Amino acid sequence: MRPYLFFMAAFLALGCTDATKGQELPKPVKVHQEQGYKLPVYDYEHFKPFLKVTDTDVVRVINFWATWCKPCLAELPAFEALQANYKDKQVEVILVSLDFPDQVKERLIPFILKKQLKSKVLLLDDPHGDVWIPQVSEEWSGAIPATIILTSEEYRFYERSFEYPALEHELLSLKSNFND
Repeated sequence: MRPYLFFMAAFLALGCTDATKGQELPKPVKVHQEQGYKLPVYDYEHFKPFLKVTDTDVVRVINFWATWCKPCLAELPAFEALQANYKDKQVEVILVSLDFPDQVKERLIPFILKKQLKSKVLLLDDPHGDVWIPQVSEEWSGAIPATIILTSEEYRFYERSFEYPALEHELLSLKSNFND
């Protein structure tokens, strides 16, 4: 019985980490499941660990967006291209939807499926933006799109839209050893 418990505990512990990065990932407060797609939902307290990177080789790119935001939709292909081009080079792209919770089933998940988004997508459902937005960045007015590019040593915030060349330039300015 003891070996079974040991293996079960090890399995559960490994299930809470991203094996390729070695950093424990925060657990969502709930998961919306629709059309076979599972969308993790976070409040700010559970989302906060995404704003820190402990692995010195990882660059995390977090984009705040919504399906109702035209500039956000226009820049999504740049983030998808970045994810595709750097997925094997310790770059994590996370698309944080700020869509309204009552539109997840009819709007957000169908959009994710139709566009076949490959980046990690999650929903940040926390009505206390006046509290958490300045914690993300004191520079953030709350407008979207907004992006954070961070490493274990740097945290850069951008309240603007990106096209791929500018986004890649910002990424490369933080991590110059992609060609090693």
